[in-house]
Amino acid sequence: MLKKLRPGWGLLPVAVFLALWELVARFNLVPGELSFPPFSVVVIEFYHLAANGVLGDNFLASLTRVLIGFVTGSLAGIAVGIAMGWRENFNKALHPIISLFYPIPALGWLPLLMLWIGINELLPIAIIFICSFFPVLYNTVTGIRNVDKDYIRVARTLGASDFKILTTVAIPLALPNIFTGLRLEAGMAWRVIIAAEMVAIPTGIGALMMRAESLIRIDIIIVCLIVLAVMCLAFERFFQYMEARVTTRWR
Repeated sequence: MLKKLRPGWGLLPVAVFLALWELVARFNLVPGELSFPPFSVVVIEFYHLAANGVLGDNFLASLTRVLIGFVTGSLAGIAVGIAMGWRENFNKALHPIISLFYPIPALGWLPLLMLWIGINELLPIAIIFICSFFPVLYNTVTGIRNVDKDYIRVARTLGASDFKILTTVAIPLALPNIFTGLRLEAGMAWRVIIAAEMVAIPTGIGALMMRAESLIRIDIIIVCLIVLAVMCLAFERFFQYMEARVTTRWR
């Protein structure tokens, strides 16, 4: 039987990748240091950006937009999804219009929202709201509608009201689907906010990347990409942790 690997072994591929990155850049295996800076140079630039507050200010701006848009969009998606999954009349009334709008990419709304809202703080929040709303809604509807009907019949036989069945049977059993939607969209929210900031917003990680591109600062661009990757991973792991904590007894 294979022995279980120690947790530290998971960092080995990352360390090998960073070492190869440093060596390839240092020995000019990719022509031109400017186009491919060593990892150590990126780390130094990360320190400088953090020390002078540039990275912190832009990161905080992006984080605030993501949190507001993601939380409001997810809550709205869960609420509407529960209504559609639990009541067939709601599903029949809302499903056609939602099916019509869902295929439109979140960034596809950007030109229209720029005209309606203008270029201000509400614009990226609205984009994140749209990005989060539809997938969470669909996962919630799927979770509610896939609850085993035998559980519902048993609860009704025992005298439980519809509201009691919804809150103590249907929603808890639908939580794995809901958390799947939240986990997937948490990373997508960061990808969308970066794109929105690159196009229309003067602050945030995306805007910092665009300024770095105009100055041909590859090291700053890589710093921003690393921040983006870390935040996507952190949000995903957070919802994995919450799902494990909340749904263990229901599973």
